[in-house]
Amino acid sequence: MNAAAGPEIWFYHLEQSSLGQVLPELLDRTLQRGWRAIVRVADPSELEDIDDALWTWREDSFLAHGRSDAPHADRQPILLTSSHENPNGAHALFIVDGSELGETETYARCFIIFEGRDETALHGARERWRTLKGQGANLAYWKQSDEGRWEKAA
Repeated sequence: MNAAAGPEIWFYHLEQSSLGQVLPELLDRTLQRGWRAIVRVADPSELEDIDDALWTWREDSFLAHGRSDAPHADRQPILLTSSHENPNGAHALFIVDGSELGETETYARCFIIFEGRDETALHGARERWRTLKGQGANLAYWKQSDEGRWEKAA
């Protein structure tokens, strides 16, 4: 992978917040940029929890989204899936629960979100970082400060 040709790949290390707290905020920022997004999971049973969280993430709003197995997936601003397809022409790819990254050429930015309190997830993220770094990927590592703000650490 050539860093100039590939997307930015940002690792988000969850230590203080849960996926249900972080993912909607990142997706909201993505939509504010005018981008579409795909959230890819390894375990399709995770889709239900993420689906519910996006409908109820704030009392006064929700994040419009759909699932790849539902009609009109190509029209969705946020698409939840376990496949490697990009039917909605997403600019951002969100990888959760250790899902495979797959081909990234069509994305501007990829987010790899992992649970820092889970040794398996932590080990997998470290291995993924080493592999991508060895391929020359454009990487960034984000972690939460003690105050809960996200800080770029690498």
